[in-house]
Amino acid sequence: MKKLILSLALACTFLSCQNNDSEPEFFVNEDPATFAELGTIDIGDVGAAEISAYDPRTKRLFVVNNGTVNKIDVIDFADPSNMKVTGAISMAPYGGAVNSVSVANEKLAAAIESTDKQATGKVAVFRTTDLAELKVISVGALPDMVTFSPDGKYIITANEGEPNDAYTNDPVGSISIISVEDNYAVTTVDFNTFASQATALKAKGLRIFGANASFAQDIEPEYITVSSDSKTAWVTLQENNAIAKIDLASKSITQIFPLGFKNYNTDENVIDPSDRDNAITFAKWNVKGIYMPDAIAVYEEGGIPYLFTANEGDAREYAGYSEIARASTLNFDATAFPTASTLKGTAQLGRLNLTKTLGDTDGDGDYDELYSFGARSFSVWNGNDGSLLFDSKSELDKKCAEASLYDDTRSDDKGVEPEGITIGKVGTKPVAFVGMERADAVAVYDISNPKAPVFLQLLKCGDAPEGVLYIPAKNSPTKKSLLVVSSENDGVVKVYQPKTIQ
Repeated sequence: MKKLILSLALACTFLSCQNNDSEPEFFVNEDPATFAELGTIDIGDVGAAEISAYDPRTKRLFVVNNGTVNKIDVIDFADPSNMKVTGAISMAPYGGAVNSVSVANEKLAAAIESTDKQATGKVAVFRTTDLAELKVISVGALPDMVTFSPDGKYIITANEGEPNDAYTNDPVGSISIISVEDNYAVTTVDFNTFASQATALKAKGLRIFGANASFAQDIEPEYITVSSDSKTAWVTLQENNAIAKIDLASKSITQIFPLGFKNYNTDENVIDPSDRDNAITFAKWNVKGIYMPDAIAVYEEGGIPYLFTANEGDAREYAGYSEIARASTLNFDATAFPTASTLKGTAQLGRLNLTKTLGDTDGDGDYDELYSFGARSFSVWNGNDGSLLFDSKSELDKKCAEASLYDDTRSDDKGVEPEGITIGKVGTKPVAFVGMERADAVAVYDISNPKAPVFLQLLKCGDAPEGVLYIPAKNSPTKKSLLVVSSENDGVVKVYQPKTIQ
């Protein structure tokens, strides 16, 4: 009997060790169509809640706050229904505005632009437990987004390199790759090696058009996503209408994928182009959209990296150079647009904002084609070759209109203006969350088939959602999936949680 008990004890010890070495995946059976608001906190006004990052060890939420003072607010997130600001990290010692934050392995990385936006920016790294500074690294001009790789070994920034308002100083756009385990050694790469491919890339939809800018100066990286194996990153080049692919091991840019254009003259891509027609009316128009994505997120399945983009659109509008023109002010080609005088009416295309940089296909001074900013949608691209696999067409605009969340005063610009996007697994389903800046809402999609996402629900949030953060149940203080939405126009952070399935 003693031998049997001893044997059972040894077996239990062995199994216990085995389980500790390979802990089962944490699972909560949740319904991704049932997200509801759990908590809210207001940390200021305009610019006071842009991007958020969460640390599961300390149960803290770190929120970019460029309201009255450039800082990162520290929020006690142990109870998301009762959040409290418990401290802040001042950005004064590091430069100007903080644009983005990311957390991994109890480290907080912050992307901080210089007080002179065209000068070298910084990444400051802090310990999440006591907020002590760990390292400050110089990166490219205007680091607009920062992220850790999933394994925590790299910190990557998209350095937008915007010109000054006079357009006389235009720094190169670049990517900085920081090796955390190599004492934060940094490699910053730009796009100069692709200059020889400019003609071929532009023929596929890449935009290179800045005033007196070289190829490398004209590129403006915006947002980053990284593969689950931490080997590859993809970066949106928003103003350039493209996605760049990065090899993190070699710290090199390997490809640029131009994204082409969207045809609004089809039944599935209808838009409302007027803010003065006193109605929300979706119809076909002889206009093209320029995808120009802001946020990007990757979902991997079957060896294919599916890149989800929020196709915001962002025009260049400076005192020294602006590409924007109302359709009513442009000279339309008479053959392409035989009813031009009618089309230029306020209730038709006249109010629509267009780019002056595209459309004069024969160089005779009038516009044979019309190109507007953004695509009023989210898209899915193949991360291996850049091919378009899915576009949400007119669905975001229509769903928001049905919910009385569509802002008709933005019809002449970019509609609901999708800006943020993130992906997470809720229960058994992979889900995409799409933040829409002008609808003040987040759309939730089931992406079990990434080539055919299915709409689930619409969540009302604060004014102009910028940050869309998913916290998986295993890391959540409630042990349920959480969605955190931070909105830059009113400083409101909202938290949503789904129902569990019994």
